[in-house]
Amino acid sequence: MPRTAVKKSSVKQDQSECLLSQLSPTALTLMADFFKVLSEASRLQIVCCLKSGEKNVTQIIEATGLGQANVSKHLKILAQAGVVTRSQQGINVFYQISNPFVFELCELVCDSISVQMQYQSEKLEQLKELQKSF
Repeated sequence: MPRTAVKKSSVKQDQSECLLSQLSPTALTLMADFFKVLSEASRLQIVCCLKSGEKNVTQIIEATGLGQANVSKHLKILAQAGVVTRSQQGINVFYQISNPFVFELCELVCDSISVQMQYQSEKLEQLKELQKSF
């Protein structure tokens, strides 16, 4: 996509264009670390599994098809990042999403990927039509 020229006539306009530029390097690192947590397919499977409500490890394993050690490892990472919380109920530990905004974030990414794929598909069709004319 072509970039548009940014007017630097006022500091206020520049700040509204990218709030990330106002964050400290430490805050940006924390944000990057959060995205790293969500950048693993197995963790996304677990997050999706928990969308319907809290589950214990056994239920997560059944829903995702992942192994017990794998699920436990990823739940630990998700909990450390604050994506999930855990609660003890008798001998079971249940996990749930700590902030549902993570689903909105995932939907935004999915929508964006869908748009990109549609655009690429249309371009591919155009190329195929061009090849037919040669």
